Amino acid sequence: MTYKIGLVSLGCAKNQTDAETMLSLLLDDGCETVADPAEAEIIIVNTCGFIDSAKQESINAILEMAEYKETGVCRKLIVTGCLAERYAEDILRELPEVDAVLGTGDYDRIAEIIERSLTEDEIPMIHGNIDRTPECTLPRVLLTPPYTAYLKIADGCSNNCTYCAIPKIRGHFRSRDKNDILNEARELAGRGVRELILIAQDTTRYGTDIGTSLSELLEELVKIDGIDWIRAHYFYSEAITKELIDTMSRHDKICSYIDIPIQHASDRILRRMARRTTRAEMEKKLDYIRKTLPGCFIRTSIIVGFPGETDDDFNELYDFVKRMRFDRMGVFTYSREEGTPAAEFPDQVDEDVKTARLDKLMRLQQGISLELNRARIGSVLEVIAEGYDEDNYLFYGRGRGDSIDVDGKIYFGTEDEIEAGDIISVRIVDASEYDLTGEKI
Repeated sequence: MTYKIGLVSLGCAKNQTDAETMLSLLLDDGCETVADPAEAEIIIVNTCGFIDSAKQESINAILEMAEYKETGVCRKLIVTGCLAERYAEDILRELPEVDAVLGTGDYDRIAEIIERSLTEDEIPMIHGNIDRTPECTLPRVLLTPPYTAYLKIADGCSNNCTYCAIPKIRGHFRSRDKNDILNEARELAGRGVRELILIAQDTTRYGTDIGTSLSELLEELVKIDGIDWIRAHYFYSEAITKELIDTMSRHDKICSYIDIPIQHASDRILRRMARRTTRAEMEKKLDYIRKTLPGCFIRTSIIVGFPGETDDDFNELYDFVKRMRFDRMGVFTYSREEGTPAAEFPDQVDEDVKTARLDKLMRLQQGISLELNRARIGSVLEVIAEGYDEDNYLFYGRGRGDSIDVDGKIYFGTEDEIEAGDIISVRIVDASEYDLTGEKI
């Protein structure tokens, strides 16, 4: 099979690693990738279907890419990923521009679905195998910069939060084999990757289904030569163990960076969300993290406007954020997802109220972020260089407390030669709400 392939990948990092695997399989099959979709004979849109805004972005991308059937050389438009898994029949019925659909449990069959779209009269559709874990030993085609790579350690989720459709899209939680993960990490290090970002829907539960743990995995990953930074995303508060935090504290390679999607702080709302923790338990866990990992950067995400959220519930959440002073925080308005229990709750919150609450929380967080960043003036931070800002005549990069695409930047001046991927020391001299500025030392 020799076609020019164009790919658009949307959504989370887990979806991106699936896209990277699909590209590696197609290249191994003789295909060529092109950056300009006007030159692509086959266009793949790897979609997100998590919330309404992501669904709309995916549909818009499909329609935009479909235009290249008229203005470019596109022969077939293939839709993959979460939207394809969840709404396969709807896509084929409502979007006649689409020539094939491939779900989340079958992305390793991308070459097959392309061939079928070219040879069969009926539009091929493969989905519904959400508990299947595709196998691929080929090196992924990294869509990240060459010095950074995501490493998916598990797929699916069994937490069954009442607002979330992930179990219906990606199946039950299932860990990858530890040796497979370690082999992939070594291969990535051999290609020049210096920063590994561990991802799963819930990284803290890694290994609970196969007789190991995230702590044990980290103990092995830190031994790999060439890897300088290891960070992990998506820690669930109730699953964070003393062993895990102690492991992080022992190894300099493991970034003191923890992403905990708390979602709320009102015990009443946490119960309605089917979260397995309480405000008091979260406070205790966060206090232990800060005591054991001094200077740890803590990121969280929050949902406002969940069904039944009263002013008192929101005020409790507001007070919690004010007390805990998160380093990074994303706030989202509740999205009513069909097929989830919360979508059927009777006491849905008005959209204007959701937006007002989001704005109030973000104003609070902006002030906290500015105070925390200003407190870092005069400190020296380790920075991985990413590029040069022509407008400000400064290089920029990320610190140990900044993950790719979701956190701020550190800008710095120097007369030295700097290459993307270099890890250097920067003294901070100025700060804004989200970014820092400094000088290389």
